[in-house]
Amino acid sequence: MHRERYIWSKVERKKTKAMNNEQMKLDNQLCFRLYSAARLMTGAYHPYLDPLGITYPQYLVLLVLWEKDKQPVCDIGKRLLLDTNTMTPLLQRMEKAGLITRTRGKEDTRQRIVALTSAGKALYEQAEQIPHCMRKAIMMEPDEEEEIARMIPSLNKLIEELKKLNK
Repeated sequence: MHRERYIWSKVERKKTKAMNNEQMKLDNQLCFRLYSAARLMTGAYHPYLDPLGITYPQYLVLLVLWEKDKQPVCDIGKRLLLDTNTMTPLLQRMEKAGLITRTRGKEDTRQRIVALTSAGKALYEQAEQIPHCMRKAIMMEPDEEEEIARMIPSLNKLIEELKKLNK
């Protein structure tokens, strides 16, 4: 009986080790897939953003402000999942480029309110075709757009779970 348990546990250990070996392969890592997709997606935006003179993170800030202008830095950071330490230099560069202004809040002077300038607002018209161009660039088959749209709720759920882990 004791020998059987020893043999069984040795077999189980081999199975567990084999499973662990499979799990530790790069191609089986969800994190690598997401990381690669994010890097490649960001890179795919360069041909559209470079002529506008903006970076991908700046484009994201503009998207938030085009939806609703005049927002506190902390609200933009929450929306983009960026810390204040990351937001500050990003917004400073955008302000220097004349795309936004940062002013003190009227009710809370510690708060900084970010608003679009006329140049930032005008950029909207130039950027308006970017989502269409990106969809066209990455879609190979007509049904792929629906497939990608179906991924969004799962990705949103994953993001929410990961936000809990990163608090």
